[in-house]
Amino acid sequence: MQNQSSQLVRVRVFVSGLVQGVGYRYSTMNQAKYFGLSGWVRNLPDGRVEAVFEGDKKAVEGIISWCRGGPTGATVSALVLEYEDPEGDRTFEIRR
Repeated sequence: MQNQSSQLVRVRVFVSGLVQGVGYRYSTMNQAKYFGLSGWVRNLPDGRVEAVFEGDKKAVEGIISWCRGGPTGATVSALVLEYEDPEGDRTFEIRR
């Protein structure tokens, strides 16, 4: 029986704004590790950052909240969320 206070979720996040060249990916990786999440983050050719977070629902909500502001130097103009079925990722990485 699954613990009701711990729900595994996976979300794909697209971050728009001034989010490349400001350490957004590295800061996201550090935040994901802080929240105990798995997944990945990468820059997209159109200037957005794409990230996938998988883990406890409350931790995922926490990093989504962080993504709305990002690191110092970033200016986030929009966040698009797409929830997916968990895939069982075990690590968090920066993808090229």
